[in-house]
Amino acid sequence: MVIFNDTEKISVDEVYMLGDSIIFRMPVFDSELHCRANGSTFLEGFWLNFSRKDHNRIHFDAASLSNVKLRAPFPADPKLKGKWEASFSPQTQDSTKAIGVFHIDHDVLSGTFLTETGDYRFLSGQFIDSSSFYLSCFDGSHAFLFKGEIKGDSIVDGHFYSGSHHHEPWLAIRNDKFELRNPDSLTYLKSGYSGIDFNFKNTEGKNVSLKDEKFKNKVVIIQLTGTWCPNCMDETKFLAPFYEKYKSKGLEIVALAFERTEDFAKAVSNVERTKKRFNASYEFLITGKTGAAQASQALPMLNKVMAFPTTIYIDKKGRVRKIYTGFYGPATGDAHLKFVDETTRFVEKLLAE
Repeated sequence: MVIFNDTEKISVDEVYMLGDSIIFRMPVFDSELHCRANGSTFLEGFWLNFSRKDHNRIHFDAASLSNVKLRAPFPADPKLKGKWEASFSPQTQDSTKAIGVFHIDHDVLSGTFLTETGDYRFLSGQFIDSSSFYLSCFDGSHAFLFKGEIKGDSIVDGHFYSGSHHHEPWLAIRNDKFELRNPDSLTYLKSGYSGIDFNFKNTEGKNVSLKDEKFKNKVVIIQLTGTWCPNCMDETKFLAPFYEKYKSKGLEIVALAFERTEDFAKAVSNVERTKKRFNASYEFLITGKTGAAQASQALPMLNKVMAFPTTIYIDKKGRVRKIYTGFYGPATGDAHLKFVDETTRFVEKLLAE
């Protein structure tokens, strides 16, 4: 099975039968689609997201396109194209800002939202009348749906749904100059600390610390990650070949996996699937911790961990030179290309010192 989200293609090759059901095990993420045939051209079943403790079972129906009479897409309003300043849960204490970037190609909409903790990856959709539109995606970890209505240079009556567990309103105004806070400025070392320290087990059960010989006089990238996190997977897809290119020049990468399970064997299984999927040969450590709050406890030298991934860059002398919050993946277009260019030049600088 192949899942399409705009230009992204997710190949699902772990498929097996269980009684009268077909089970599709999603790659990387700990979730499955359980379905069975309902007639010759319909499927029905459930999406089971095992990384969630509640609201983790969602019913779905699927129909063969050959059996569905599709309505021609409503002509897209070109005013949606471009950059927007978006506010989620506006006028509340939980309000957050984002950048919405939208594109139109033959009445098909695409785009994403950039936030201070990452991006919403590959969204696509269409107009459903002269002013109202939707964008959505499904990647096995999240099912997102965004709805909105254009009024002049504003988007009103916006609604964001994540699975069956989350809903919040949003609105936006056109603003080509709007920027979020610098990702390098959000997480930093507390006063009195000069470096990073940790001691966790790798997937073979061996304790690993930055004091180990393999890290001495090396440039080290520490990736705070989780196999449940789509932005982390985008970063792993970038870091895996990056490590292969620069490891002979003195680069080491260590991923600290904050899994949504305290079962060490289960966490190892999740991590090994991720490593295999992206051909990641660098070290992954099992922290036994879950969530941003416990990540902050595991690394008390940081002021806070507010997002996964968070990436720490350490020079050959063990000094923290940069801490980057979130990750702008390929769905963000120019923002991703800028990140790749700046990161490459920064690491090459550290390696040359």
